[in-house]
Amino acid sequence: MIGIVNYGAGNIFSLTAALDRVGISYGMIDKLDEFNDYDRIIIPGVGHAGAAMHKLEETGLVQHIISLKKPVLGICVGMQLLTSFSEEGNAELLDIVPLKTLHFDKRIGKKVPHMGWNGVSPKKDCPLFENIADNSYFYFVHSYFIEADEQYTSAFCTYDVVFSAAIKKGNFYGVQFHPEKSGKVGEQILLNFSRL
Repeated sequence: MIGIVNYGAGNIFSLTAALDRVGISYGMIDKLDEFNDYDRIIIPGVGHAGAAMHKLEETGLVQHIISLKKPVLGICVGMQLLTSFSEEGNAELLDIVPLKTLHFDKRIGKKVPHMGWNGVSPKKDCPLFENIADNSYFYFVHSYFIEADEQYTSAFCTYDVVFSAAIKKGNFYGVQFHPEKSGKVGEQILLNFSRL
């Protein structure tokens, strides 16, 4: 069963609708002892990474999230929170994955935000992308991106620059795209996570 960290910075409705579609049971985590009710955790997030981090800190759940040993999936801003720092609000984040979240602005010639469908190239060994073909298209909406890195990037995407479409460190996973809005391949990501 999946627990969704409910800290006021996620578009939870579309995520729960996707989990319902594929028959994955879930519940909300509002306080510390509720982590024990679930064997996998999702950190959602839309909007401003600095503001999302502030909201997460207000819950008092940060230290517990960092110490989790069960599978954790950050989605969109939830993925960015796993990194060490974001240029959005010059915010210190959870620092689970030692990468930076950077602004597309002044780094690319294309329109910002990066919005719409784009192909993703996963590494062969990432269990989150099992049964998903190389260059499958996922739905993105973001102005900030996580730098690409051979050690921690588990799937790459290109939008003038190559960036992390997904990251992994130990039991922590993150996806920049919205699996809940990415049709069958997005649903496969959620199914794969539920089976980790």
